[in-house]
Amino acid sequence: MGLEVERKFLVDERPEWLEGCESAQIRQGYLALDGDTEVRVRRHGDDLWLTVKHGGGLVRSEVEVELDPDRFEQLWRLTDGRRVSKRRYAVPSEHRSFDVDVYDDELAGLAVAEVEFDTVEQSTAFEPPPWLGDEVTEDPRFKNRHLAEHGRPH
Repeated sequence: MGLEVERKFLVDERPEWLEGCESAQIRQGYLALDGDTEVRVRRHGDDLWLTVKHGGGLVRSEVEVELDPDRFEQLWRLTDGRRVSKRRYAVPSEHRSFDVDVYDDELAGLAVAEVEFDTVEQSTAFEPPPWLGDEVTEDPRFKNRHLAEHGRPH
């Protein structure tokens, strides 16, 4: 089991250079949502995963299991009504990962940056670049699980 230290920011105006970054389509659906625990399936490019996350806010535990295509399709059918679709852009940086998710379908127009860190101290020291908007790390309305169930926050 790994720990995830992540901060999340809105991206009100996407930088022009974003389209030049490596990207992949992501479709994810939620099988179970119970308090601070979520179970989801995700197709990230050609990779298929079952993920269990527990906790909220800055630090969460995470377990991932790779799936074969048949098992993924069986589980995907169970997520109807609790799905998100987005294009994830990998932004070059010194952090573990720095991604910008640009949502489509019902969430079109929403873009969120997620920055992962190795430690809480690194996350605290992070100075967001000027193109990042408001921080929404602690705002449950911008968690993918909430977006999948309730749509875009107003």
